[in-house]
Amino acid sequence: MQIEFKVNGKEHNMNVQPTIRLVDLLREELGLTGTKEGCGEGECGSCTVIMNGKAVNSCLVLAPQIRGQEIFTIEALEQDGQLSKLQESFINNSAVQCGYCTPGMLMSAKALLMVNSHPSAKEIKTAIAGNLCRCTGYNKIVQAIQEVAVGDQKLGT
Repeated sequence: MQIEFKVNGKEHNMNVQPTIRLVDLLREELGLTGTKEGCGEGECGSCTVIMNGKAVNSCLVLAPQIRGQEIFTIEALEQDGQLSKLQESFINNSAVQCGYCTPGMLMSAKALLMVNSHPSAKEIKTAIAGNLCRCTGYNKIVQAIQEVAVGDQKLGT
């Protein structure tokens, strides 16, 4: 089936199988391997991307569902070779350990910050509740998000 969609600001018009999942399309067809697949069942959040301003599990989204949609992946956070403030804060606050959950965690945090630039700790915890991390106790992740939860929250900041 032919679908048109936008990923990280770039228009795409592709012929795809209607059963291909968004996570597979991103990784295998577009080469955007920052999005990770963990459970493949929408339980772990490793594959989280932003679709039309909302955090979604890309392992649960099929190709027909992205027709006409705008999607942002972890690759969109870095701009001109510079990490975003959110990415830097994760590093500076030791919120990254093995790194497997990090792309999904960052995208869930970014989706929150795009609609609420001053979230409470409770709102942050709710926003990342769908993202599992086996390495941290989540405190450093919440701290990293709180550190940047001010100012301009366009996608690249």
